[in-house]
Amino acid sequence: MSNNKLNRRQFLTTSGAAALALNAAGGIATAAPARAHRPLQMVLGCQTAPTTLEHLQYLARYSIRNICGYPPIADGRLYATREELEQMKDVAAKCGIEVDMVAPPFLASISVDVDKHAAIMLGQSPERDHDIEDMQTMIRNCAAAGIFAIKYNLQIVGDQRIARTPGRGDSTYATWKFSEAHPKSEFTRAGQVSAEESWARITYFLDRIIPVANEYKVRMALHPDDPGMPPQGYQGDHRVLGTVDGLKKFISIQESPYHGLNFCQGTVSEMLADPGKEIYDVIRYFGSRDKIFNVHFRNIRGHRDDFVETYPDEGDVDMVKAMQTYKEVGYKYMIMPDHVPLAPTDPRGLQSFAYCYGYIRGLLQSAKELS
Repeated sequence: MSNNKLNRRQFLTTSGAAALALNAAGGIATAAPARAHRPLQMVLGCQTAPTTLEHLQYLARYSIRNICGYPPIADGRLYATREELEQMKDVAAKCGIEVDMVAPPFLASISVDVDKHAAIMLGQSPERDHDIEDMQTMIRNCAAAGIFAIKYNLQIVGDQRIARTPGRGDSTYATWKFSEAHPKSEFTRAGQVSAEESWARITYFLDRIIPVANEYKVRMALHPDDPGMPPQGYQGDHRVLGTVDGLKKFISIQESPYHGLNFCQGTVSEMLADPGKEIYDVIRYFGSRDKIFNVHFRNIRGHRDDFVETYPDEGDVDMVKAMQTYKEVGYKYMIMPDHVPLAPTDPRGLQSFAYCYGYIRGLLQSAKELS
């Protein structure tokens, strides 16, 4: 028993330093930079809504001190004013909570069929230009209010699941099986969208948004498509942001320290044939390039095209190893639960979120002790 514990501790403290890289000239194995000994910088966070006093008190109860907030926005605007953002920050501060990131009132993970503001991914001008201008205003107002990160999505078909599968106790888990998916229609209102068309629309957005983010030093964090799809796509959408290669291409479109990812570990795991083996190198790829601006720390059981979303301690990904990998690459922002199991007595998932807060807090404390 004691030897096992020692081995585990040795692994956690040396995994980064023990990573090997071949010397290109002589083929000699040499140790990669020992990044595992960096001081722990990650903080436990949350993005659940609404950002009201009642919900903030709930978050504070479980030691949440950093959040992604949802500012109150009047008049149906697609941006929050500086005053609205500062009002949200003031309410959070009463509970000892800082607002590190915000979500805009559009560019969410929903289908264009139900999205009232889908012009950007539909490629519709001049409507998309107006929406982009509103996002530019949101960036400026966030900077003025002292909030330096925004998360967003660029989706056509939205998140997809087919059912809920029985889990521990009376809980149920969100489930996806591509082979059993039956969309309501062959196409969304976007019609058939080629990969080239999707990239053109994404690039059009980034070319107008990232320069403003650079100017105001606001990190723009994109959430990947959830879930990824086979090459033929789904409802006419090829889901170019639903593969690791697609995400690599995405971050290369603009060379900027303010252009990166809301790295949903669950969603990225859903892209992989063997997430229990592959996810750690994906974390390293994006984390070593400082392209991870937020982490959704959730687990799945299964693989690409066939999975269920589990509690963090029972999926196929070793979450202790994943936590250590974020530490290894020097990740320094929020790490938070996402898509928790539900139960009849916990329809909003607040109990499940509380469980996940404690789980992540424990991993963070352990990682700090081993720094």
